[in-house]
Amino acid sequence: MTFPDTPQDDVFRPGHLKRLESKCERLELECERLTAEANHLRLAVTSHATIDQAIGALVVLGRMPPEEAWRALRDISQRTNTKLRTVADDMLRFAAGGALAPYLQTELRNAVERYGV
Repeated sequence: MTFPDTPQDDVFRPGHLKRLESKCERLELECERLTAEANHLRLAVTSHATIDQAIGALVVLGRMPPEEAWRALRDISQRTNTKLRTVADDMLRFAAGGALAPYLQTELRNAVERYGV
């Protein structure tokens, strides 16, 4: 015995398949949006950690307080028109013994003079 308003009876109602297709499309779009947001958040967390480590390197190398190291890193980024996380990556390579591009060497020297103790 089935009742007239049971879910299996919905299949026979006019427009039911169109409504299901529409719901599926909305769910697909929402899934794509959430995936993009999750990817963006992963990048933000990674970038944040890199920037924090670069601030720590500037604290040690430049003998400056963390607040001033943050200002110096931000200043270098703005003056060279380079993304902050890219500057942070370069600073970490430099702190680990790698080479620093000449334009960044100059900006780092200037920033340490401006913000160092």
